[in-house]
Amino acid sequence: MKKSITLIVSFFIVLIATAQQTDYYVDDGYVVEGYDVTEYFNNKAIEGNSKYVGTYDGVKFKFYSQANLDRFRQAPAKYVPQYGGYCAYAMATTNKKADSDPETFEIRGGKLFLFYNSWGINNKKKWLAENPDALKQKADNNWKKLQFKK
Repeated sequence: MKKSITLIVSFFIVLIATAQQTDYYVDDGYVVEGYDVTEYFNNKAIEGNSKYVGTYDGVKFKFYSQANLDRFRQAPAKYVPQYGGYCAYAMATTNKKADSDPETFEIRGGKLFLFYNSWGINNKKKWLAENPDALKQKADNNWKKLQFKK
C-alpha cells in the first residue's frame, strides 16, 4: 500500500514539474514551425535543422546550429516568442489566438513577436501602423486570460 501511494505521489510530482507553463502555437511539431528562435535576434528568419532540437516548457524548438541550441539553453526565456508564438496583432485586436507566419516578426523591447501574413493580410504592417506599444499592452492583458484556453 505504501509503495502504491508513493508511486502515485511521485507520478503527480513529475507531472506537475513537467507541465507546460505556456500554450504555444506549434506547427509541424515545433514552436515557430521549426524556425530558429535565436536567429530572429540577428534579424533573420532561418529554419532550424532537425539535428539541433531542444525542449523547453514541454515543447520542441529547432535550431540552425549547435551554437544556437547552446545559446538557447543558457537563457531560453529570452528567445521564446511572446504569446506562445500566436499572432501578436490578433491577440491585441481580436482577443483570440491566431496562426502566425514564422517569416513575419519583430523584435521589440528585446522580445520576439510573430504575426499572421497570408492572403494579402499582413498583420505586422497593421501592428506598426496602429501604435504597437498600445497594442502590446492590450495583447499582454488578453494573453493573461487566454494562454491556457484551447
